[in-house]
Amino acid sequence: MALVTSQEMFKKAYEGKYAVGAFNVNNMEIIQGIVEAAKQENAPLILQVSAGARKYANPIYLRKLVEAAIEDTGLDICLHLDHGEDFEICKQCVDDGFTSVMIDGSKYPFEENIALTKRVVEYAHSKGVVVEAELGKLAGVEDAVKVKTKDATYTDPDEAVEFVERTGVDSLAIAIGTSHGAYKFKGDPTLDFERLETITNLLPDFPLVLHGSSSVPKEFVELCNKYGGQIPGAAGVPEEMLRRAA
Repeated sequence: MALVTSQEMFKKAYEGKYAVGAFNVNNMEIIQGIVEAAKQENAPLILQVSAGARKYANPIYLRKLVEAAIEDTGLDICLHLDHGEDFEICKQCVDDGFTSVMIDGSKYPFEENIALTKRVVEYAHSKGVVVEAELGKLAGVEDAVKVKTKDATYTDPDEAVEFVERTGVDSLAIAIGTSHGAYKFKGDPTLDFERLETITNLLPDFPLVLHGSSSVPKEFVELCNKYGGQIPGAAGVPEEMLRRAA
């Protein structure tokens, strides 16, 4: 068994009408916990490495740990770069054996985002690696990704179609109201399902990605705070919303 790309995973997910989870990993224990749960559910996995994880653990060490998990479980696992900031980081991860990379050009104007994404796609595809891009801006904080609520923008459906056609990207992260971090909503949780449906209809069978879509179960927040954590009032995306989005 070896690392796989997300391409076949997404195809099966569309046919089976389910979503594929992507989980950030930093060390052996996190990988073991996620993989054990996936094995119990016989679920495919995307294990992703952020900028912080790359600095902390070294991407080569993480790749070897993920390869060990595949050998141990026989699961299909894709190793993915999360929120790559520039071409050089994406290229390095491709060369280091990642099977998927994300180039996040969402902070740039539309045309600059297209140009950067297309450059990454051309290099990654030449090595058999798939590429995720982002259009629209999610609020919240994740490592170096920091977007204030007032600066968040939803994905324009027509721009999404043009972006995919011009870049040749394999999947697209869109913004419909989710956000990074443990505090995802002020007040009642709301997602723009109409926008999601429109983009889905305009890009049939094309993989769409929702970042910032973690649920944050109340009982786990209470348990964390009980043993010294400091995340009072943390709230994620309700599971019924995740099922509807999938």
